[in-house]
Amino acid sequence: MTSIKGAVVLVTGGSRGLGRAFVDELFARGAAKVYATARDPRTVSHPDAVPLALEVTDPDSVAAAAARAQDVTVLVNNAGVSLGGSFLDSPVEDVRRAFETNFYGPLLVTRAFVPVLERNGGGHVLNVHSVLSWLGVAGPYSASKAALWSLSNSLRLELRPRGIAVTGLHVGYVDTDMAADVDAPKSDPRDVAARALDGVESGVHEVLADDISRQVKAGLAGDLALLYPQLAA
Repeated sequence: MTSIKGAVVLVTGGSRGLGRAFVDELFARGAAKVYATARDPRTVSHPDAVPLALEVTDPDSVAAAAARAQDVTVLVNNAGVSLGGSFLDSPVEDVRRAFETNFYGPLLVTRAFVPVLERNGGGHVLNVHSVLSWLGVAGPYSASKAALWSLSNSLRLELRPRGIAVTGLHVGYVDTDMAADVDAPKSDPRDVAARALDGVESGVHEVLADDISRQVKAGLAGDLALLYPQLAA
């Protein structure tokens, strides 16, 4: 089990939205230190957080962050980019950007911080997936999040012998700037952060933070037409 109280946590994309909610909840649970990363660390507004510059797609930036934050015991891979669109019509550069940020970003950060976590006695990695990890309706975004889900499943097996646990968070729309233009039910980011950290502290492999995530996960074993009604036409 991983206790947040007394932990040293690094949150990627920690200056706003769900990342900021993670920072708030971590301090509420007694974290000893929270590194909140952003491309521009001046955007980190929590008074107790340690601002840290990080561009998750840049190996040099990732290495510099890992060198600075040598006391981390919990890693939250939250940073991501929302790029929907069509595989047939979207610029290939957008598809690459989705994967660079949502898949390779968490991979680079995790690879850099695993030695840190291991030296500090083991720890925990929390990866922010999406219900769209399981539902291919958002083109490159869905595919990149599906790849991250697969990465988490593999890392969970690789890191277990090294004393590092992995939890994946699946959630639908969250009431943040990223989903500002979406006309659909949205979860409060504070509730999502709290449920995710409950999962970390209880040691569960996956956190399904809302009804839509639970419904879609349950439907994965069924006929595809149940998830994609247009296939039944």
